[in-house]
Amino acid sequence: MDPDPAHRPPVHLAPGAGRRYEMGPIAAVFKADGAETADRYSISEWWLEPHTTGPGAHTHPEDDVFYVLDGTMTFLVGDRWIDAPKGSFVLAPGGTPHDFQNRTDERTGALNISVPGAFEPRMPGIVDWFLAHPPGDPSRPPHRP
Repeated sequence: MDPDPAHRPPVHLAPGAGRRYEMGPIAAVFKADGAETADRYSISEWWLEPHTTGPGAHTHPEDDVFYVLDGTMTFLVGDRWIDAPKGSFVLAPGGTPHDFQNRTDERTGALNISVPGAFEPRMPGIVDWFLAHPPGDPSRPPHRP
C-alpha cells in the first residue's frame, strides 16, 4: 500500500464494469478496493436474482453500508428485518449481526461500502462457500467471513 494516497490514480468505470464474482443467483461487482482505496474502504455492487437468500446472519468488525440501486432488498440488521426499496440506505455497524435477501419476484441490487477495506481479498473464499452451499439449500450453514 502506498502511504501517500495522492499517488493513487483516479478510477472511472463504465456501467456494469468492475471485477465480477459469480455465486449462482448472486453476483458481486467490485468497483474499488485495495490499492485503489489505499485499503481504506471497499465499494462493490451486489445483485440478487428473485427469491435469493444471502450469506445468513453474520458479523465482522467492518461497517457495512448499503444503498439499494434497484428493486427491494430485505436486510437483517441486529434482530430486525427491513424491507428497503430502491433509494434506501442501510448501515450495519461493525459487530452488528446482518444479512440480506431478495424476497421479491424482481432482481435487486445494492451498492455496498465496507469500511475499513480491503474486502475483495476474501471474495475467492466467499465464492467457494456460495457455490458449495447454494441459496435455498435447507442444510446451508451461515457464512462465517
